[in-house]
Amino acid sequence: MGEKDLLKLLEISSSDSRRVKLAQWVESKRVQTFVIAVIILNAIILGLETDATIMASFGALLLAIDKLCLGVFLIEIGVKLFAYRLQFWRSGWNIFDFLVIGVALVPGGGAWSVLRSLRVLRVLRLLTAVPSLKKVISAFVHSIPGLSSVIAVMAIFFYTAAVLSTRLFGETHPDWFGSMGASLFTLFQIMTLESWSMGIVRPVMEAHPWAWAYFVPFIILATFTILNLFIGIIVSTMQELALTPDFTHTDPEMIELLERIDGDLRSLRAQLDKKGN
Repeated sequence: MGEKDLLKLLEISSSDSRRVKLAQWVESKRVQTFVIAVIILNAIILGLETDATIMASFGALLLAIDKLCLGVFLIEIGVKLFAYRLQFWRSGWNIFDFLVIGVALVPGGGAWSVLRSLRVLRVLRLLTAVPSLKKVISAFVHSIPGLSSVIAVMAIFFYTAAVLSTRLFGETHPDWFGSMGASLFTLFQIMTLESWSMGIVRPVMEAHPWAWAYFVPFIILATFTILNLFIGIIVSTMQELALTPDFTHTDPEMIELLERIDGDLRSLRAQLDKKGN
């Protein structure tokens, strides 16, 4: 390896080293604590902007603080893009942050006014900034395959129950069970135990005294069995993730950068040893 190649290798290693340090800085506890504080402040500002009286008195100040918070978020995203480059898009959390911040840059007039109102989604960045909340979301995402099976079971159960309830109670109570859609919505209300007794079941029992024999098993199966399967799967997934070793550098971007630097330094050392011999 010639002198130019050595200088080129040193330049590449130095560049990667700066990117690693910049990535470590933006992911540090101090910076992330500051970002969390800005997110909370921005959430309060967005809530105050819904009050016409407050906006009439302090509207200009609130809008200025809102733009300042957006500027902080843009700087954070810009630093991450510079440090991680293409590796930035390999993280779903980074993509989520990018989309949430990007919505805030949509023009506020015309057809884009509805999307502009979605800037309140910036509050959701707390889910990616707070590690404990991030673990909860990760557990939910990892539990989706198991939840899909439970959803399929519930869909079959609800479809069967809706067809049966429409045939049994549709003529006497068409508002609740007159169609498949009405029956599905009524059964969903009963599953949540919202006014199911005095609001629905007892009026139905006035025309069908035996109706309790249908609704009681439905509540037992839907509310106390199938619905609790959701909670069980999510809790089980969280326990599995809790047992997973927590490494200091788990981001693939950081690992790849560190490996590249390590490889470059090893090659440089081997060449220097060879030249010394």
